[in-house]
Amino acid sequence: MSTGLFVAIGAGVAVLTGIGAGIGIGKATSSAVDAIARQPEAESKISKNLLLGCALAEATAIYGFVVALLIILMLG
Repeated sequence: MSTGLFVAIGAGVAVLTGIGAGIGIGKATSSAVDAIARQPEAESKISKNLLLGCALAEATAIYGFVVALLIILMLG
């Protein structure tokens, strides 16, 4: 098997971190909407925590993308 195939497989696996980020952000948003519906007066606190959580979850997807690019550029 050629090295290019392994590079492509490695980059594809690294990009799969986006799935976890998408699931995490969706679950966090769903919970935040439920919490705001139950306690509308706590919306500002809930929104702050939601944005922080979404940013951290999205960071994992960005790291996976960067790793995939590094794999392709360094090994490909």
